[in-house]
Amino acid sequence: MTSRRRRRTSTVSVLLVLALALGGYALHAALAPSDGSNAATGSSTGAQPTGTRGSAPEQADATGGTDATGGTDATGGTDATDGTGATGGTEPSRASRPDPDTTAMLRALAGLPVKGKAPATGYDRTGDFGSAWLDVDHNGCDTRNDVLARDLTGIVRQGRCTVLTGTLVSPYTGGTIAFTRGQTTSTEVQIDHVVALENAWRTGAQQLPQATREALANDPENLFAVDRHSNAQKRSGDAATWLPAAKGFRCTYIEHQVTVKARYHLWVTPAERDAMERVLDRC
Repeated sequence: MTSRRRRRTSTVSVLLVLALALGGYALHAALAPSDGSNAATGSSTGAQPTGTRGSAPEQADATGGTDATGGTDATGGTDATDGTGATGGTEPSRASRPDPDTTAMLRALAGLPVKGKAPATGYDRTGDFGSAWLDVDHNGCDTRNDVLARDLTGIVRQGRCTVLTGTLVSPYTGGTIAFTRGQTTSTEVQIDHVVALENAWRTGAQQLPQATREALANDPENLFAVDRHSNAQKRSGDAATWLPAAKGFRCTYIEHQVTVKARYHLWVTPAERDAMERVLDRC
């Protein structure tokens, strides 16, 4: 009798559990979303990645290095790197503008006269463009120290003008140079004329007044603080024979060249114009 009662109780318990399970399943089915979406992962695919953008002691500087000889480097080291250089995100020379207006530059380039170079006969850097470096803006400091103060970071001065130390990220290579003023160290950082003075002389500057030529030689638009190797390699080269190794800087470099040539009414050679166009077309 007792055994029969236990079996009935077990049967009832099993039926009760089954009833509760079926009821729970029905309730879950009624509340579940109809499109099968998972709220927990709904926004995970919408995340946007963030990116980053990826510049004799003092006498050697006096000529800017670009006019030491009339020769040019046919290769110019233009393919020394395949990018802007290993700058670690450091911005190059503060003289540069990061986003040249390509359309405006192509229009300005199209407006420049095109003809062959005049002879370099009689060219004299100091006699034709003034001694290096002048104080054409009359701020009390010579142009070299003005450019060093503009393009270097962390500078230390002696007095109001003389830059003693600082750090340069050369816009032509992207390499970093620790500058220290001294008899054997100053030439590690040199001041380059973007339009080399001999090139300017042979493309129209012969016809300019002396004061205008001196302004050209000291125009901040025409000057960059750069590494010694690039400056020595460029010499008097134009865009057809030399471009910065840092390809990412070439648009800005050509923008400055076109601006200076237009400002001082200089011309370009056919090969120079074609090289400028090729660079600007890729900007």
